[in-house]
Amino acid sequence: MERGFVNEIFSKEEKAAMRAALAEAKAAKAGADLEAACLNAISEMSGSDKELAQTFHALVKKHTDLKPKTWYGMPAYTNAEGKVVVFFQSAAKFKVRYATIGFQEAANLDEGNVWPTSYAVKKLTAADTKQLVALLKKAVN
Repeated sequence: MERGFVNEIFSKEEKAAMRAALAEAKAAKAGADLEAACLNAISEMSGSDKELAQTFHALVKKHTDLKPKTWYGMPAYTNAEGKVVVFFQSAAKFKVRYATIGFQEAANLDEGNVWPTSYAVKKLTAADTKQLVALLKKAVN
């Protein structure tokens, strides 16, 4: 594949995410502290992204047994099999107007034939937090 072709298809942010994924795989293989990497990714955020990610991290730690790591440079949380269940994507990462909390295939959210797997987040009220905790608990059960 020609380099020019890759540059036309993927944005600068997408290419950075792919480089981050490669670095994460190497770090995990080398036995790196994956929670420290997750916390570092959160610490590098700013503004509401950072506040939301910190709150989300605390909720995941308090209400689930998921393990923190990074995934494409984003805070992510894995089950006992090492599969990503849920992740946080900052708004700034892809220059969008809201952060995203996304659930992967390992999340047990199946409900009927159609169900949401990602949520746009601009802030978290008490009611939003309660809903998010319920989703996290359902995802891991």
